[in-house]
Amino acid sequence: MKAVEVLGRVGLPAPVRELAAQRWDAIVVGAGHNGLTCAIYLARAGRKVLVLEARERIGGACTLDEPWPGFRVSPCAYLAGLLHPRVIAELDLPARGFRWTPARNGLFVPFEDGTSVQLWEDDAACEAEIARLAPGDVAGWRAMYAVMRRLRDALRPEGAGDLWVGRPPTREQLEERIGADAEARSLLFEWSMAEYAERYLEDERLQCAVLGQGIIGTNASPFDPGTASIHFHHSSGRMGGMPGMWGYVEGGMGQVSFMLCDIARDAGVAVAAGAPVARITPGVGVELAGGERIAAPVVVSNADPRTTLNLLGENAAAEWRAQVEAVPIAGCTVKVNVALAALPDFAARPGTREPHHKGQINTPLTKDEWRAGFAAARAGALPEQLWTELYFQSAHDASVAPAGLHTMSVFAQYVPYSFAEGDWESRRAEVGALVLASLGRFCRNMPAAVIDIEVMGPPDIEREVGLAGGHIFQGECLPDYMWDRRLAARTPMAGLFLCGACTHPGGSVIAINGRNAAMEILAAD
Repeated sequence: MKAVEVLGRVGLPAPVRELAAQRWDAIVVGAGHNGLTCAIYLARAGRKVLVLEARERIGGACTLDEPWPGFRVSPCAYLAGLLHPRVIAELDLPARGFRWTPARNGLFVPFEDGTSVQLWEDDAACEAEIARLAPGDVAGWRAMYAVMRRLRDALRPEGAGDLWVGRPPTREQLEERIGADAEARSLLFEWSMAEYAERYLEDERLQCAVLGQGIIGTNASPFDPGTASIHFHHSSGRMGGMPGMWGYVEGGMGQVSFMLCDIARDAGVAVAAGAPVARITPGVGVELAGGERIAAPVVVSNADPRTTLNLLGENAAAEWRAQVEAVPIAGCTVKVNVALAALPDFAARPGTREPHHKGQINTPLTKDEWRAGFAAARAGALPEQLWTELYFQSAHDASVAPAGLHTMSVFAQYVPYSFAEGDWESRRAEVGALVLASLGRFCRNMPAAVIDIEVMGPPDIEREVGLAGGHIFQGECLPDYMWDRRLAARTPMAGLFLCGACTHPGGSVIAINGRNAAMEILAAD
C-alpha cells in the first residue's frame, strides 16, 4: 500500500529478525524527507539500503497527522519553497502526484492603527500597496529586494553553479561569487534583520512588517547580527522556476515525504517504521531498542546531531562531539494547529474569503515588543505578545478539512524551551490562549471561530518529532553555523555519515541535503 494512502504508517517490510539476518550496504536512521532522499540515490546506485524510523509514521517534521476527524495537518512543515528543483526533477516527483500552488498573494500584515499591507509576489502589485501605505518607501523597497535578487543569482544561479549542490562552500568561495557587491556581502554575513529593513525603509510599520522574516526558527532577536541572512536563506529557492516563491503542496506537506517513501520502496529500499535505533556502531551497523543488531558498513543518520551523538555514545570522536555540542539547538518556536469554523476576519481588511487568506499572514510586533519578547523567553517567561505567521492550507485545498471548515497553522515566537515557573504540561493551555490573543487583537472573530487547537512547544517537538531541543532546523542557521561551518556529511567516524538539516545547506524541506550525503557516500566507495 502506498505511503500516501496510510498517512505514512508503513509498518515493517518484514519481521525485524528477518531484517537483522540480511546484510545491508547502508542503513539510514530516520525516515524524514532527507533520509528518504539519500536512500533513493544510494539504491539507484545499486546499494542495498534499509531505512529505520523510530516512530510509527514516516516523515519526521514533514509528515501529516489527523488530530481531529477530517482535518489533515502537518505538525511542523507548512509550506514548500526550498525543495530543490534538481531533486524534484531527478526523482520525478510530479509523476508521483506532486502538485503545489504558489502563494502569489504574498505576505499580508495588519497593523494596530487599522492600516495594513499586502506584499504581493508580483512586483507591480506589491509596489502599489507600498505606495498606498508608505509612498516614500517604494524606491527603498525596490532597492532592498534588488540586493536579495543579486545575492540569490550570485550564489544560487538557475541551472549549473548552485552552491547548495555538493560540498559546502567556504567563506572565501562565497565572497568570490559576491565580488564587489558590498550590500550583498552584508546581507549574507553581517546585517541584523532590523538593520537591513531600516537601511532601506523609513516607515516603521513597513519595517516591523518584515522583521519576522529574519528570525524564523532562530533563537535570536531581529536586532542581532546575521539575522538578515535567515531571510535570505528562506528567499533563495527556485521552485517551479519562480525565485523566492513559496507555496502549498496539494494534500499537505507530508505528501512530499510520503511520495519519497514510495519512490524509495520502488527503488528497492526497505523502509521500516516503528523500529527505533538504540545504538550506532560506525563501520558495524546499529542496534535496535529491542536488542536486535543489524549490520551495515555504512550508517547514515538523518537524526539531529545531538540525537546522533547519544546513539554513538563512546563511539563518538572527541573533536566531533565538541563540534556538535557547540551548535545551539534550543528551540524557541511554538507550532499551533487550529481547526476553524471560519477563516480569520481581520479588522483592517474584513472578510473570511479574501485574497490575503491565500498567502501568508504575519501579526507584527513593535520594535519594543520584539525586544521584550525575546528577553522574556530567554528568562523562561512568556512574552505579552507573540509574533505569529499564519498559513491556511484549506483555502487552497478543500481536501484537508471537512466541508465548510478550515485549517490554520500557526508558527509563533518566542517561547522558552523550559519555563522558570511551571512547565509545558501545566502551561500549554496558557500558551495556546496567548497565540490566539496575539492574533485576536487584529481579528474580529478570534477566538470565536476556533473549533479545536493543538499546541506544540519545543519539548513537544522534541518528543513527538524527534528533534533535540525542539529546534526545527537541527541547530541554528545563523552565518556562524552555515556553509562549511555546518556539520559535514562525512564524519570523522569511518562509515558514519549525516544527511539531515544539520548539514549544508541547512534547515527547511530542501532534500538536497540527502542527495549531497548520498553523493559523498558514493564518492567514498
